[in-house]
Amino acid sequence: MMKTARKKNLYQLAAWTWSWVATMAIASFGPKYIWDDHTVLTALAVSVNFANGILMIIANRNLYNNFDELERKIHLESLALTLGLAVVVGLSFSLLDSTKLIAFTAEISHLVLFIGVTYLVCVLVNSKRYA
Repeated sequence: MMKTARKKNLYQLAAWTWSWVATMAIASFGPKYIWDDHTVLTALAVSVNFANGILMIIANRNLYNNFDELERKIHLESLALTLGLAVVVGLSFSLLDSTKLIAFTAEISHLVLFIGVTYLVCVLVNSKRYA
């Protein structure tokens, strides 16, 4: 029973995540390649992307609510470390950019990649630690 619910939650999360990624691509590239900077279409695309993001977050929460206590502990610790590191590293990275101590522009995509890798590493380390 629990496996069926988990699988359903995992598939829903995957579907909403891919939907969010697709709507992000449409909102990002649509104004340049599809509809020539039409403000209403761009606002609509961003709104649809935002709604998909909210639904992805809800799907993620549903998956986490299906975890047992150990899995919750592993993910909670991983999320806490990731959040803290994202704030500290992100702000430091921004300072490096604004003070011209790095030769390139600090982009949000760098921080998103850092967050993803950090969370993955934290989950793997915590899973091994508590296994």
